[in-house]
Amino acid sequence: MLLRNRAEDLVSMADKIEQEFLSLDDITGGDLYFGLAESWQIRHLAREIREFKKMYPDLRYHITSGDTEQVTEKLDKGLLDFAAIFEMPDERKYNYIPFPEADYFGVIVPADSKLAEKDCIAAEDLAGLPLFTSEQSWENDIRPWAKEQFPRLRLDGSFRLAYNGSMFAREGLGILLTLNNLIDTSPESGLVFRPLTPHLEMKMYLIWNKYQSFTPIAERFLKQIQASF
Repeated sequence: MLLRNRAEDLVSMADKIEQEFLSLDDITGGDLYFGLAESWQIRHLAREIREFKKMYPDLRYHITSGDTEQVTEKLDKGLLDFAAIFEMPDERKYNYIPFPEADYFGVIVPADSKLAEKDCIAAEDLAGLPLFTSEQSWENDIRPWAKEQFPRLRLDGSFRLAYNGSMFAREGLGILLTLNNLIDTSPESGLVFRPLTPHLEMKMYLIWNKYQSFTPIAERFLKQIQASF
């Protein structure tokens, strides 16, 4: 009798486990939360979400934009599943995957400005001129790029969103330091982008907390990203 009861318990446990796996197969959607820096590389993430949504049509995604400090703060509080940042991730806290390509810095200026006549922009070209960029980029990227020229550079305004900065550049208030492909610089826009020299390349990373408990839909999305990226 004892053996029979034990056998029945094992069968019951096996049935329960099987039902749990079957219930996972019933998933048709859920919510994914992302904190994203500005980059044209976000298109890679958008394509993965598009393909993922074909398998899980009830998927809902929620996007928060911001710099590294903003999105990692939300990630650390458990408010996000994933974040996309430009700084090298802290490997003690995060797992990460690099995006497939890289961005690079340049300036946005009116098409009729003197700087627009140059093919690329060096630090000495910017000395004494009013500059805009994010405070994070100013300290972490522009300072080491400019080296001994940095004391001659002047940050007139800080912007977390490049589009807003481009409106100030368009009105002649200064020069926007930003990444390629974020701002419309078509002939009709009245603006041009010129890359910095030496070339200032930026790698982007998709990160998540090392000890994060994912929802089933986030777990599946991570597997897709790992396979694709």
